[in-house]
Amino acid sequence: MGCFTFVKLMMVFFNLLILLGGLTLLAMGIWVTVDGGSFLRILGHFSSEAMQFVNVGFFCIAVGVILVLLGLLGCCAAHKESKCLLLMFFSIILIIFIAEVAAGVVALAYSSFAEGILKAWATPALKEQYGSDPVVTKLWNTTMTELHCCGFTNYTDLMDSSYSELHGGDLPPSCCRRNSSTCRPEQALRHPVEGCFEQLLEILKKNANIIGGIAAGIGLAEVTTMVVSMYLYCQLDNRMIR
Repeated sequence: MGCFTFVKLMMVFFNLLILLGGLTLLAMGIWVTVDGGSFLRILGHFSSEAMQFVNVGFFCIAVGVILVLLGLLGCCAAHKESKCLLLMFFSIILIIFIAEVAAGVVALAYSSFAEGILKAWATPALKEQYGSDPVVTKLWNTTMTELHCCGFTNYTDLMDSSYSELHGGDLPPSCCRRNSSTCRPEQALRHPVEGCFEQLLEILKKNANIIGGIAAGIGLAEVTTMVVSMYLYCQLDNRMIR
């Protein structure tokens, strides 16, 4: 077996793994969307932390579809020995890798800047959609209940929101420390509850080593895939010359 054939098989193998990973995430996302309750019961304690902060079902479906398409593109590029498909595959992986590195740098070096960007996006959506959009409302209710937090930064994010207007100026019960069916802004002011962003940061800090290891593994896999695809791309010229 020549070196080119071996690398070609490795390319197919890597992309089959990407394809299988994408199908797994896709199936998991559909499961969470259809029957989220049983999924969260299986996750146990972990489900009450970071997994509740995002819409796990839609997130898994979106990432799964992207991985499936990438896996198919990589397999087709290697099988057909197409320079165009190989270059397209390399470019997509490179863009994803650069975006991940940029996001990591911003998060680490400019955490306050990153918080400002997230707040500028999350706060208006929270005010406009929480209480009126059933999906967003359910997501934030679960998040605030499980993480014992209120709003993105604090209770003021929910003042003048759709929820507040529909409930006569009341805030969600999670915004008051005392368990009650109603929560007035003055009660939330006397006993403020921490925002969900701060709670998420605490969870990320506690699991920093695990998150760092996963990020390093993903980065290494992406770099390896780019090297393999570029090697095949360059070797195709030599094969054509022969």
